Amino acid sequence: MALRIKMRPPIYAIIVLFMIENLMRSAVANDHLCGKETCAQCIAESPLCAWCSQEGYSKSGARRCDILENLKKKCNPDSIFLPKETIDIITDMSLSDKGAKESEAIQIKPQEITIKLRPNSAQKFKLEFRQAVDYPVDLYYLMDLSNSMADDKEKLAELGNKLAREMETITTNFRLGFGSFVDKTVAPFVNSHPDKLKEPCTGCAAPYGFKNNMPLSSKTREFAKNVHQAPVSGNLDAPEGGLDALMQAIVCEKEIGWRHKSRKLLVFSTDNSFHYAGDGKLGGVVAPNDEQCHLDKRGYYTMSSELDYPSLGQINRQIRDHKINMIFAVTSDQVELYETLSKQLTGSSTGRLDKDSANIVDLVRKQYDKITSAVEIADDVGDNNIRISYYSSCLGEKMEKTSICKGLKVGTNITFEVNLEFSFCPEDPKDWNRTFHIFPVGLQDYLTVNLEMLCECDCEKPWNEEKFSPKCSDGNGTFECGVCNCNKGRYGKECECDATDVDPFSAVKSCYNGDDTVPCSGQGSCRCGRCYCHPRPNPEEKLYGDYCECNNFNCDKRNGKVCNGPDHGVCDCGSCKCKKGWTGHDCSCKDGTDSCKGLNGEVCSGHGVCDCGTCICNSTEQDYFGTFCDDCSTCPGMCDELKECVECFMEEQKGLKYNCSICGSVTQLLPVKSIEVREKEKKCTFEDEERCVFSFKYKFDEEKQLLVWVQMKKECPVPVAIVAIVSGVVGGVVATGLFLLMLWKALTVVYDRRELAKFEKELKMAKWNQHTNPLYKEVETTYQNPAYGGGAQFHLTELH
Repeated sequence: MALRIKMRPPIYAIIVLFMIENLMRSAVANDHLCGKETCAQCIAESPLCAWCSQEGYSKSGARRCDILENLKKKCNPDSIFLPKETIDIITDMSLSDKGAKESEAIQIKPQEITIKLRPNSAQKFKLEFRQAVDYPVDLYYLMDLSNSMADDKEKLAELGNKLAREMETITTNFRLGFGSFVDKTVAPFVNSHPDKLKEPCTGCAAPYGFKNNMPLSSKTREFAKNVHQAPVSGNLDAPEGGLDALMQAIVCEKEIGWRHKSRKLLVFSTDNSFHYAGDGKLGGVVAPNDEQCHLDKRGYYTMSSELDYPSLGQINRQIRDHKINMIFAVTSDQVELYETLSKQLTGSSTGRLDKDSANIVDLVRKQYDKITSAVEIADDVGDNNIRISYYSSCLGEKMEKTSICKGLKVGTNITFEVNLEFSFCPEDPKDWNRTFHIFPVGLQDYLTVNLEMLCECDCEKPWNEEKFSPKCSDGNGTFECGVCNCNKGRYGKECECDATDVDPFSAVKSCYNGDDTVPCSGQGSCRCGRCYCHPRPNPEEKLYGDYCECNNFNCDKRNGKVCNGPDHGVCDCGSCKCKKGWTGHDCSCKDGTDSCKGLNGEVCSGHGVCDCGTCICNSTEQDYFGTFCDDCSTCPGMCDELKECVECFMEEQKGLKYNCSICGSVTQLLPVKSIEVREKEKKCTFEDEERCVFSFKYKFDEEKQLLVWVQMKKECPVPVAIVAIVSGVVGGVVATGLFLLMLWKALTVVYDRRELAKFEKELKMAKWNQHTNPLYKEVETTYQNPAYGGGAQFHLTELH
């Protein structure tokens, strides 16, 4: 299927140019990448570098250490050495729940590989992991038996059988063990009074550091019995000797009973903090912990009073080496402390313990599920030179950089992609072969990686060397990989230089020019303190100088020719030496100032300098410009001189026969419709007697000929119509007066009509009878006195 992309031409062109630029940059970068003197140095420089061992190859000036594309041009393909990274799978058994031995499952694949790798290159390979079904589990319960944990001990004894039954639901191949600890048996950790050393508290056993009460055993029913029989003891300070006990429980594999192929769970139960490295000095114990097992036949730790507490680094190393999964079961007030501790210890977790440890079964099951639902891949390289990174999609689809996958179930396959690389070859050849392991944390399964660092070429092997070779100045060196490895007291490409009376370092240093980082400017070979310049592919191009710093081709060019061609000059050590009559950085300028003289005969009219036959005007208070620096913004120039000539020319163009003898200095007069001023041109504008404006411009060409362009149409002012203006003003005044008079008359008529209509309306309303006349009043009026009870009335007649 063809993919067609339609793009706009400009965008397409930009993308193409961008790609070409990147390719060119890449080519230049790769070209300077290699260049080492020996094959071993060459292959260690970069995966792109290859070596040519062809005899006599370097005499052509080419580098033996170069990118493969460059070597193919001149070197015999059989003489090119470019080591390739390889990976060989030695052991690759399939994942299974049970292996050759019934108790051994295979949870990681492959099991052993061999990798050949160059410095600064990377090799990727895949690693598969699957948690086996019914995988063996060893659970060792390490308990603080100071007096404060007495109730917890009794509860643990009651729950012992329940804990065993719960773990048997996980695997049928389960073993359980029990150990206890108190603290060091010296003051100030315990009471050193003889009586207190026997019985620190009522009914308590003598203090001790650690005791292996019950080694790991499949007889899980005895767990409760051993816990119940273990007496509590006492100490003085709050912190306990837990790290002492933890170290012994880990390193005493045989005594504790740890199996090689099993998931090892170590449950650490306490209600207090812990002593750490350095605290032993309080009791006079200064010897550092030796990380060795010191248990007697009864299971007691015998060096509690002799060795200091172990450091967290020591504990972490032993947890990692012995593949222990730590579970800290602590009371609520200690959870924060032990969570901080868990972050420092590989494969450890912390859970909250009830005050009487009643939730220990649920806690162990929960922490076990947490451990088995995740896998973390780690390694034991321990060398900063070797770098390993892990990538996985875990249970998703997106590949990301991670060494941990969570949310797993038993039987789930997980694939990790491992990226392996190293930076440089160690000085000691014995360190060129390394073996390390990659493993899931907390499990004994691992992948063995045999790394073979490609730090030496095949042609440098002893059986390929030609000692005391006549090719190395009559036997003064060993010929290998096409070059000479000089004997003591000799140096040089062919061991031709004697270092008996001369310091080779000083001799080589004399081939460096100043602060150069390469001898002979990188364009020659240093032999016995002297530079021999490399030949150029073009026989006409030469390299020379004490340091090969000079050449006859790297100079300014004109029209594609170095120094404008051999007729104008020659290139000497990066600069042009011009021949007579020529000057300039590329010998393209004529020598002399004749071409810079204006009409007044002065060079650049006295306002500039002549450079390469062209005037460069001075920058002063008054900036001059023009071909001969004869014009400025306030200068009249030749406008006045050319005015009469232009007027004559304009009249002549109208058909009038004028004799324009005044235009003798003008080379050419050209009529145009409008004037547009360009570089080195000056515009002139005048007004004639009729107040008409006419314009023209002029300039000098390269041959100092005066050219004039004339705008043939004058711009004359339009005559003013005075009569029309006066008539218009008078007419406007009269018309305005008549309009206002007519408007007044109309308003008056409207008002009179409204008043008449109003009067007629009122006249009609005046026709009424006497009894309805509001102005009429009766002659006789009757009044009644309300205070008089007889109801008498009287009449009063008024005359109106």
